[in-house]
Amino acid sequence: MTRLCVAALCAAAMVAAGCGGDNEKSTGGSTGAPTGKAKTGGNLTVLYNGDVDYVDPGVTYYQYGFNVAYMTQRPLYSYKPGNATAAVPDLAAGPAKISNGGKTVTVKIRNGIRFSPPVNREVTSADVKYALERGYNPNVAGEYLAYFGDVKGAAAATKNAKAGTSPNIAGIETPDKYTIRFQLDRPRAAIVVGALSLPASAPVPKAYAERYDKQKPSQYGTHQVSTGPYMIENKGKAKASGYKPGTLIKLVRNPNWKRSTDYKPAYLDSITIEEGVDPDVGSRRILNGQGLANGDFQLPPQIIKSVSQGPKKNELVVTPPTGRFRYIAFDVRKKPFDNINVRKAIAAAFDRTALRQAFGGPATGDIPTHFIPPGQPGFQDAGGTEGPGYNFMENPAGDMDVATAYMKKAGFPSGKYTGGKTFLAIGDSATQQRRVVEVAQNQFAKLGFKVDLRFVKRQTMYTKYCQVPAEQPPICPSVGWLKDFADPETLLDLTFNGKNILKSGNSNFANLDDPKINAAMRKAEVITDRDERNKAWGEIDKMITAQAPGVLWLWDKQPNLESTNVNGVINKSLATWDFSYTSVK
Repeated sequence: MTRLCVAALCAAAMVAAGCGGDNEKSTGGSTGAPTGKAKTGGNLTVLYNGDVDYVDPGVTYYQYGFNVAYMTQRPLYSYKPGNATAAVPDLAAGPAKISNGGKTVTVKIRNGIRFSPPVNREVTSADVKYALERGYNPNVAGEYLAYFGDVKGAAAATKNAKAGTSPNIAGIETPDKYTIRFQLDRPRAAIVVGALSLPASAPVPKAYAERYDKQKPSQYGTHQVSTGPYMIENKGKAKASGYKPGTLIKLVRNPNWKRSTDYKPAYLDSITIEEGVDPDVGSRRILNGQGLANGDFQLPPQIIKSVSQGPKKNELVVTPPTGRFRYIAFDVRKKPFDNINVRKAIAAAFDRTALRQAFGGPATGDIPTHFIPPGQPGFQDAGGTEGPGYNFMENPAGDMDVATAYMKKAGFPSGKYTGGKTFLAIGDSATQQRRVVEVAQNQFAKLGFKVDLRFVKRQTMYTKYCQVPAEQPPICPSVGWLKDFADPETLLDLTFNGKNILKSGNSNFANLDDPKINAAMRKAEVITDRDERNKAWGEIDKMITAQAPGVLWLWDKQPNLESTNVNGVINKSLATWDFSYTSVK
C-alpha cells in the first residue's frame, strides 16, 4: 500500500538535538529562495485527485494523509525538509535516551505546548500515552502497532482488545507530566524510537477524545484538536467544518501554536486542499494560475514533457528519491510462480525502462537493482546503485537470453511458458498505473504468458484483492511500498517477512515466507547500532532480491508543480511539499 510516510531514527544517536530556526535554507528540491527571506502570510490551494485515507493522526497511513497530519500535529519527533534520515525533536524536548541494553526508551516533552480550541490546555506525557494506547481500540485500529509490539503489555492489549476501550499498557510509563518511558521485552529501542516520528505519537487528550473513540469507527478525526501550526478549520466548534470528505480540507492557523517553541516557520495563513481534481485539468490550472500546487496525483507524462522543455520549467520540481519502490508482485504460492527460476526468467525478460516510460519517464525515478531505495539507510549495504549483481536484474531493457535460460531450468524446454493457463492480474485503474500494467502485459507475452488484465480503484485493488491472500490474483501489477520512517526494517519486514502474512491488510504482496530470510530478519530486528543494523538489513535485501518475488521496476522520484508565485519547499522525508516551509511570493 504504498505508504506514505515519513521519517526516522534508527537509534537515539540519530535524533539531532536542537530545533533550528527560521533562517534555514530551502532544501530537497525547492525552487525558492532561503526560507528566512520568505514572505509571511497568504493562502495556498493544493489540488488532490482523491481524499486522504484518514484525517485522524493515529490512523492515517498514506503519504498525503501524513502531509496533513504533520501540519496539524506535533509528534515526538519529525523531519526538517532537507534531511530524510535524521529526525529532530518536535514535541520532544531533546533526543530519546536508550538504556537497559536497548530495552528502555525515555523521552522528555516540552513545557508549554497547548492544544488548539476547544481543549486549550497544556500537553502532558499522559496525552502521548493515550495517543498510542488508543490505537489498540478496535474502533480506532491504529496502523503502527507492529512497531510497538515489544512494549511490555502490548501483546496482551492486542489479544484482549475491546471496541470502545483503550487499554492501559504497563510498558508505557509516565513518571511525571513531562516524561514518557517505554519498557520493552526485547532490545527493540531502535525501531521504537523511529516510530516516535510517526503521527500516532502526537498527543491526544483522553478526557476529550474518549467519547469519540467509543463510537465505531472513532469520530476523533473530525473532532480532533491540534498542536501543530495549523488546524482543520472548526469555526469554534468541536466538529471540524473544514473537512468535507472527497471535497475539501481547510487548514487554518492554530491560535495556541507558538513559533518560539517550534522549528517550523509556518509562513502561510491557510492551506486549502481541493479534492476530486482531474490530474490533467489540475496541472494546467497550476501552470496558468497563482497560489496553486499539486497534491496527491502523479503528473501526466505529457505535462512533465511539455513543462520540462518549455518556458515554465522552473515550475516543475522533482524530489530526490522518495524512499518508495514499485514492483509487479507474483503470488509465490501459486504455480508456476512458486518456481524461483520462472520468477527470475520473467524479471530478466522485462523491459523495465518501458514501464517507467509509461509512468512518465526518467523524471519519475530510477530503475532499481534491489529493494532499498537510494537515500535510505541500508542502500549502500545492499549494493548501492550497482546492486548485488544478479544477472536477471542487470539489464533494465531486458535480456531474453538470460530469461529463456531460466525458463529451461524451470522445466520449459522451449524457453517459454507452455502451460496453457491465462493468469489474472488486478491493477490500479489510475491513468499512469493502467499504462504501466498494459505495457507489462506485453512483457509477459515475450515468454508466452497470457495475462488477463482487470482494473479497479486503488483502494479496492488493495483491500479486496492484493491485501487479502485468499482472494489474491496470481499477479498484482500495481503495488509498491514507501518507508514508514528511515530504517531499512520499515521497507523489508512488513513486505517480505513470512510472519507478517495476514488474512487481510496483508502487505507481503508476494506471500514470501522463506525460513532463512525470516530468521535473518529476527536477528536484525534487535540490532541497535546504526551501522550494524544497516549492514544486516542490506544483506537481507540481497536475499529478498535473489528470490525474485516480482518485477522491481522503479525507485520513485516525485515530479511536482507549483504556480509562479509559490515558493514551494520539498520535504525529503515526506517526499512531497512541506507546507510548513512553503510560502507565496
